[in-house]
Amino acid sequence: MTINSNPSRVTIKVLEQMKNEGEKISMLTAYDYSFAKIIDEAGIDIILVGDSASNVMAGHETTLPITLDQMIYHASSVIRAVKRALVVVDLPFGTYQADSKEALKSAIRIMKESGAHAVKLEGGHLAKESIERILQAGIPVMGHLGLTPQSIYKFGTYTVRAKDDVEAKTLIDDSKMLEKIGCFSIVLEKIPNVLAKKVALNLKLPIIGIGAGSDVDGQVLVSHDMLGMNKDFSPRFLRRYLDLDSLVSNAVKKYSSDIKSGSFPNKDEQY
Repeated sequence: MTINSNPSRVTIKVLEQMKNEGEKISMLTAYDYSFAKIIDEAGIDIILVGDSASNVMAGHETTLPITLDQMIYHASSVIRAVKRALVVVDLPFGTYQADSKEALKSAIRIMKESGAHAVKLEGGHLAKESIERILQAGIPVMGHLGLTPQSIYKFGTYTVRAKDDVEAKTLIDDSKMLEKIGCFSIVLEKIPNVLAKKVALNLKLPIIGIGAGSDVDGQVLVSHDMLGMNKDFSPRFLRRYLDLDSLVSNAVKKYSSDIKSGSFPNKDEQY
């Protein structure tokens, strides 16, 4: 029996125990009640209400446009569906970079108005003051290092990060700092497997990877990508478990065809 095979609430302590016992942690995104209910009942350990909602729900090119109010709306919808998973909500761009007081206000709003269990924000030493202030208020924080999508215009590309020695050392230093100040977990995005493995082995907190190889403590994907709803996005790290794009498209075409032919509704489908 795995540590997390029971139906009770997943907590930060449970995640720590899973890391200590070598049990991998599963994490997926959700942005609405219906998807969150399915994902939670399927046994996912962590549900991330990601700022990726800016892309997959609103159609923006980047994660930058989504607002705090919109993130709270999505998080509230998810929370109403979830009975078991730990729900983590991204602090969107512009809500924590300016100063630590603004960061705390943003985190408090998410926790108070949505009922979320934790927040996630990008960055290492540059975000340290904001993270510390949020932690001091008793709000759990998940870190995010490597490729940080909110900084896309700074980097100019979504390519693999920390391939050179200088950036790799910075990432290691940042991860140690995040653990030291009290983050409960870190997401490592699109970095070399060797570097991710080194971080996971040297830190006590759970390390969740996305494009960071198999030698970390868990994995996260965007649910829309994993389910095959986005055919235009095909990074190496993505494994599609379903071709939902084709399934939904075919169902919609059949529905439309049945209406036009007069076969829907039939006699059994009317009052």
